[in-house]
Amino acid sequence: MSDPIPLLMTLAYVAIALWLGIRARGSHRMDSLEQWGVAGRSMGPLVMYLLMGAGSISAYTFMGAPGWAWSKGVPVFYVVIYLSYLALIAWYCGPRVWAFGARLGHVTQAQAVADRFESPLLGALTSLVMSIGALAYAVLQTIGAAYILEVMSGGLLPFALNIWLVLGTIAIYLFISGQRAIGVTNAFQGGLMLVVAWTIGLWAAHRMTGDWWFGGVFERLRETHVDFLTLPGGLGDMSFAFWTSSIIVSMFSFQQPVWLQWMSADSAQSIRRSASWLPTYYFVILPMVVVGFIGIFSLPHLERADTVALQLAFQQMPPVLVGLLGAGTLAAAMSSSEPYIHGTALTWTRDVIRPLFKLSERRTGQLARYLIFPIMLLIVGPVAMLNPGNLIMILLVGLGFAAQMLPAFIGLFVWPRATRAGVLCGLTVGFIVTALFTLVWPNPFGVHAGAWGLIVNLPLFVLVSRVTRPASDATLDRFMPIVAPGRPTSRATGERKPTSSSAMT
Repeated sequence: MSDPIPLLMTLAYVAIALWLGIRARGSHRMDSLEQWGVAGRSMGPLVMYLLMGAGSISAYTFMGAPGWAWSKGVPVFYVVIYLSYLALIAWYCGPRVWAFGARLGHVTQAQAVADRFESPLLGALTSLVMSIGALAYAVLQTIGAAYILEVMSGGLLPFALNIWLVLGTIAIYLFISGQRAIGVTNAFQGGLMLVVAWTIGLWAAHRMTGDWWFGGVFERLRETHVDFLTLPGGLGDMSFAFWTSSIIVSMFSFQQPVWLQWMSADSAQSIRRSASWLPTYYFVILPMVVVGFIGIFSLPHLERADTVALQLAFQQMPPVLVGLLGAGTLAAAMSSSEPYIHGTALTWTRDVIRPLFKLSERRTGQLARYLIFPIMLLIVGPVAMLNPGNLIMILLVGLGFAAQMLPAFIGLFVWPRATRAGVLCGLTVGFIVTALFTLVWPNPFGVHAGAWGLIVNLPLFVLVSRVTRPASDATLDRFMPIVAPGRPTSRATGERKPTSSSAMT
């Protein structure tokens, strides 16, 4: 390693994140689900804006996006599209989720599902199924973080050591401060990512074209690599069907950390404001996509597409900009790894372990903090060390399974007639189809495996719900004023009242 500045700047970010995360606790006790899990529902709109933005963009901005631009071209923008739709979902669903917590005392999404469908079993299944996508995302971000440190050190810091360095840092401040640490570090990381992405993108474009904008890059691309500007992309592997179905599956995945972010707001209005602003944050992807396009001409023979931005920086940028990119990329990776590990620990404890062993609320809150360690030591770290394939494909596989919970959320937000039997039947069959079309017959006809799962899941869910008992009037009358204000309750509309035989499963 010829110049230590990039590595020192990157490691300095690790130290800053650790300091911010520890200080975030303040004087609050962290032995309750309310504080450790959702920060006492105290985050304002600006923090929510940066928290949701940084948490959803992640290492994709600095590694995945340039890598896909370099190897595929415009298919990279599928993420911008689905995230923009997610902002609409956040605007509509977020305030209702916040009300679930404020009025009904919910903390996790699985807890809301269990309550709405009067089924702790369904709540536990929700927790476990959503964890597949969450842990896949945590692995993705951990791999990204480890690569950053390896490249910044010129190979002096081995990949395995970097994994445990990042996970160890996150473990310390998550254990101490929980969701408050996530809020504070993500707010800092979000601002840093915006500055880094635009600085690096504009500098790279100026060096290539002489202009401080991106038009020249796209003009050269149109002249020499026009196939990168249309589907199916430069590699010819992103058909319209797969690209579109990937957007749909990603849109409806309802990841657990997003739910916890909504729960952590100080008011429903804060969520609406931050969701209204949120699409403006996604412009952070554009300059890094341009960096990937520049790499097509500057680095035509890369071994790994995901490292194009880092390799370009080392070859063409001064050490300070390289260090800034390293810090920003590490910030992006850590800002997304931490909430998915935290969310998994929280929901496993609250929605699986607590009902099974009849734990008290206090004991559950204490156990959730400690569960982050086995999750990191036994799942995230070992899987990341195996270094599985393309980072974005890992995410897409995980989201395909998480999307099979869509019927439960339809029942929560849209359709009072949805039943637990309908959700369970749809989930079971959809999960099996997704697994088969992921592992045995990958993505038939170019359609994402998770979309195939939904194709069989949703009709079965509707059919079974129509012929089985809905939730009791008492349950629906608690939920409907939240999800559909002004709608008459079941008693007012004269809907059938289930008998006492509809006991909880």
